[in-house]
Amino acid sequence: MSLPEIVSRERWRAAREELLLKEEALTRARDVLNAERRRLPMVEVDLEYVFEGGDGKATLLDLFEGRAQLIVYHFMFAPEWEAGCPNCSAFLDQIGHLAHLRARGTSFAAVSRAPFTRILPFKARMGWTLPWYSSCHSDFNRDFEATLVVDDEPVERPGISCFLREHDRVFHTYSAHDRGLDGLGSTNSLLDLTAFGRAPGGSGLVRCHDEYED
Repeated sequence: MSLPEIVSRERWRAAREELLLKEEALTRARDVLNAERRRLPMVEVDLEYVFEGGDGKATLLDLFEGRAQLIVYHFMFAPEWEAGCPNCSAFLDQIGHLAHLRARGTSFAAVSRAPFTRILPFKARMGWTLPWYSSCHSDFNRDFEATLVVDDEPVERPGISCFLREHDRVFHTYSAHDRGLDGLGSTNSLLDLTAFGRAPGGSGLVRCHDEYED
């Protein structure tokens, strides 16, 4: 890999300002795209999915933990695998403290097809405390296109799905897979995928993670 060209401070500043114009245009375009994403229609989830987690059986509604929104990370971990996907592991490593999402009415959970008895030791090995559930007894991964069937064989792929609830009704609002996950991981980047976006609040409500009232 070749190194960048060495130039004077003046030439660097001129090149930086030229690039900044493109970066600002990209930011404005991303804001427009995020607003369009929030206007997407939603689909009611009629099927009763059952997951297994640390507290036993759970429904999709349970994964909301009483909040209005839910972000699910489809973690690649097939039932026959001994360990989870390294790329998915790197993704979860960069997820910040969940208090920032929860303060905005949004829960986060990982879901995999592996049985919970395999998820639990791998989760402990990675040192994660975020909620992680097994969907091994349901078609959740296939229905939300995180597991594809190719030549009659299931193929895993990473993804994120967002859900919204109104009382006991659950709605699917958005999903992204593969390269659609590029650049995600921060609290704001995850909230930008949801129906409510970064609302309510904005920067005025950001606090140290131990100062929120959930």
